[in-house]
Amino acid sequence: MNVTSKARLKIKNKTIELPVVEGSEEQFGLDISRLKADGGCTTYDNGFANTSSCMSSITYVDGEKGICRHRGYDIVDLAENCMFVEVAYLLVHGQLPTAQELNRFSRYLNQHSMIHENMHHFFSGYPADSHPMGILASMVTSLSSFYPLLSHKDPNFDITAARLISKVRTIAAFSYKKSQGEPVVYPRHDLSYCANFLNMMFSSPVACYDINPDIVTLLNKLLILHVDHGQNCSATAVRLVASARANLYASISAGICALWGPLHGGANQAVIEMLNKIKNDGRNIHKYIQKAKDKKDDFRLMGFGHAVYKNYDPRARVCKRLCDEFLPKLGIVDPLLDIALELERIALEDEFFISRKLYPNVDFYTGILYRAIGIPTNMLTVMFALGRLPGWIAQWNEGVESSTKIYRPRQIYIGPKKRAFIPIDKRKKERAHRNIH
Repeated sequence: MNVTSKARLKIKNKTIELPVVEGSEEQFGLDISRLKADGGCTTYDNGFANTSSCMSSITYVDGEKGICRHRGYDIVDLAENCMFVEVAYLLVHGQLPTAQELNRFSRYLNQHSMIHENMHHFFSGYPADSHPMGILASMVTSLSSFYPLLSHKDPNFDITAARLISKVRTIAAFSYKKSQGEPVVYPRHDLSYCANFLNMMFSSPVACYDINPDIVTLLNKLLILHVDHGQNCSATAVRLVASARANLYASISAGICALWGPLHGGANQAVIEMLNKIKNDGRNIHKYIQKAKDKKDDFRLMGFGHAVYKNYDPRARVCKRLCDEFLPKLGIVDPLLDIALELERIALEDEFFISRKLYPNVDFYTGILYRAIGIPTNMLTVMFALGRLPGWIAQWNEGVESSTKIYRPRQIYIGPKKRAFIPIDKRKKERAHRNIH
């Protein structure tokens, strides 16, 4: 921790000093760890938007400038030049792999891609219409029963990370197959990470899946764009559970559940549902622009705005370019893309959206790209989880290694003051008396 100076805070008649800490990118924060002890109070920060919960070397995000870097590498450079497995290695190990390290890590991914045969029975117990995210969260927790030996200090943590990254991909594909009433397709040792996933998703005993290298390339880029994003809701959930020294599987399961929410990873599914709604309503885009402006209307323009970015999300720029590059290659004309482009054009010229800095975020175009691959709408958040998994593993490992205290936020209590206890036979009478007065 680099303490650069101290700030003085006056509370009633008492003045206390708060250390000012500085990050590597000129980020400053007040260290308030002694505020309760020395000042007798806590801070109030609804949603923790102004609170830094940890020191991290994984991801740097500057929302004002539209910057996103992983371990110092710009997200655009990684998406343009790397495979997903390379970036997964970067997140877990802190550096990009050499050819030898990449081969070894890829070998681990192949060796540990199968799930225990007894876990197949679990899939049979879910209703056919179960959401894949629910299945994914519970199956990841179940992995702790089959692979219980786990420690961040384990010299084989490289294998542990590869095992989870690989098996979650298999679980995701199996859950989709079960939802379709089709037999599962096992992973193949001769296929790359993304090619293997596509084959497990779309191959069947009666129709072999033709693995298109352009789709494999596109999937690699999409997963990279989701790999981590600092202390968002799901990463914080992972770290929170990890702070109780829960195992990696339980912590990752918590991250999956947090990601499921429509305000987080579920937003990509919500975008597709919104675009379909506009298409089915005669493509009346201006109607929905007006609805989005109306405070009394529950409609929200999904895929616009971000809790951190007050500029164009750099990941969204990449996604828009991928639409331009890959959809023509794949021979796909998607009417939802035309609606999305028109929505963006109108929003970026409208003072309502400009003044509120509501730019497209990563969720706005990813759903369209996944549709081009053939991923169904209810699997979109699962795809987000597959990409985010290396980041969660890195967050878990960093949190445990730093000996973080158990997360235990304070609260400002606003309930009733101490009340006299009333026996049950007198409560009705007392309540009637209270209502009269």
